[in-house]
Amino acid sequence: MPEGLDRPLEMMSDTDRLHQLGYAQELNRSMSKFSNFAISFTIISILSGCLTLYGYGLAHGGPPTMIWGWVLVGGLVMFAGLSMAEICSAFPTAGGLYYWAAKLAPGKSGPIWSWFAGWFNLLGQVAVTAGITFGCGYSLAAFLQLLTSQTYWTSSGHVVAITGALLFAQGVINTFGVNIVSLFNRISVWWHLLGVGVIVLLLFIAPSSHEHQSASFIFGSKGWHAFGGMSGFSAPFYVFLLGLLVAQYTFTGYDASAHVTEETHNAAISGPKGIVTSIWVSWAAGFVLLVGVAAAIPHIFPFTLGGIKYTGYASIPFSYTGAGGAAGAPWVLIFEHATGRVLGECLILVVIVAQFLCGIASITANSRMIYAFSRDGAIPFSDYWHKVSKRTHVPVHSAWFGAVGAFILAASAMKSSVAYFAITSIAVIGLYVAYLIPVFLRRINPSAFVPGPWKLGKWGPFIGWVAIIWVAFICILFSLPQYTASAAGSSLLAFNFTPIAVVVVIGFAGIWYAVSARKWFKGPKIQGTAEELAAIEHELSI
Repeated sequence: MPEGLDRPLEMMSDTDRLHQLGYAQELNRSMSKFSNFAISFTIISILSGCLTLYGYGLAHGGPPTMIWGWVLVGGLVMFAGLSMAEICSAFPTAGGLYYWAAKLAPGKSGPIWSWFAGWFNLLGQVAVTAGITFGCGYSLAAFLQLLTSQTYWTSSGHVVAITGALLFAQGVINTFGVNIVSLFNRISVWWHLLGVGVIVLLLFIAPSSHEHQSASFIFGSKGWHAFGGMSGFSAPFYVFLLGLLVAQYTFTGYDASAHVTEETHNAAISGPKGIVTSIWVSWAAGFVLLVGVAAAIPHIFPFTLGGIKYTGYASIPFSYTGAGGAAGAPWVLIFEHATGRVLGECLILVVIVAQFLCGIASITANSRMIYAFSRDGAIPFSDYWHKVSKRTHVPVHSAWFGAVGAFILAASAMKSSVAYFAITSIAVIGLYVAYLIPVFLRRINPSAFVPGPWKLGKWGPFIGWVAIIWVAFICILFSLPQYTASAAGSSLLAFNFTPIAVVVVIGFAGIWYAVSARKWFKGPKIQGTAEELAAIEHELSI
């Protein structure tokens, strides 16, 4: 071990600890604790996840499913976040999950655990960026349709084109220094918190042509019966479980705090706190948002469903029935109908900006993961993806890898409106498998783990095993059919291609590992001796 790197973890500087982990300080370490929290909070983005999948939530149980599901899933996600935070404190490096897996695996199995954790993380990172920005693209298209009364804006071709333009803009922003991205993330925190407050307040007090929904509609049986049959399934509990995707998809991306630890001051404390704080703040604010939007749902034109008759406004230009209708942006209609056209359009713009900021942060996080994974030679053409700009100390090529990959995945939604929900399921499964691989290894091989300054103590095993069991359950759940053929319009449109995407990644990564990578991928690399690390840092400073 290089001289000076044998001190207790609590006494090491950030750069010394990074050197001990085997890496040079190539990235610009200028992020504060708040900025670290801000990137995870921005990617969770309640104004993105909750509203982008609001139509899906209406089709799978309505407001009660979304609200009680939010409470349930948020609590279980906190267990996962706490478990990850403890490991992040011990290993504050941009590689995050795949690095942790390599260090915590028993015996000589580190490389294969690291390999699959990295590829699942890569799949989830690209999928969540696709889901975020495609959702932003659809929101913008719905806004333009509302503004111009031209329905072509929400056609699949236009939405994908808008998504491409947004991803290009987000990629460009990520080619600048981390200080610019940090500024956007800090703005995003207050934009989200104040935005939720303003939206909920105006939905309750603004002039409205309808009464607010009752508590039984928001929290109980009336809301369930109003929307319970739209997915085509008649089993209420199964529909409720499928509806948990709204919350589970929203609570993704908080591993970003780990991926930017090489750019964060006091990383062994700031990274773990960023993970945990982003979850509980989102948990509280998201509950308020979901209740506020549910209360403002219009009383729809007359129909009877589940034995309950609803009467309202025949002029409302939106159908809440069928997968096609649910794939749109019903919250746009809710905002406009509850507050009037002008205020409604302002609130819609608040959401679109929040979703765009979320996409910027998502590309930042996946670029750091791709940078770290390629630094260890695990991605084809790794030397290219690992390249860091001398001017900005940003992995520019990795940022474009994430943006282009997300566009390719988002373009699949041109063929099927239900495909978007499959993308969100892919994001959930890809990320959560990667999240829990190191947590699982931490539990079965405790001797390999030396805690950092942020630790769980005696509650660690209970918290970790609850998280592991929950993730195993959702990986099965979100691979199941989400709509019947009659609700989606055809068997092809109803098909959930999530299992295929996951199997393709497992097959690709598994075959490549068996044929080639097992001979040369030994897990995270050591970049060099203390002198070699200093030389790398000096080269970037010129």
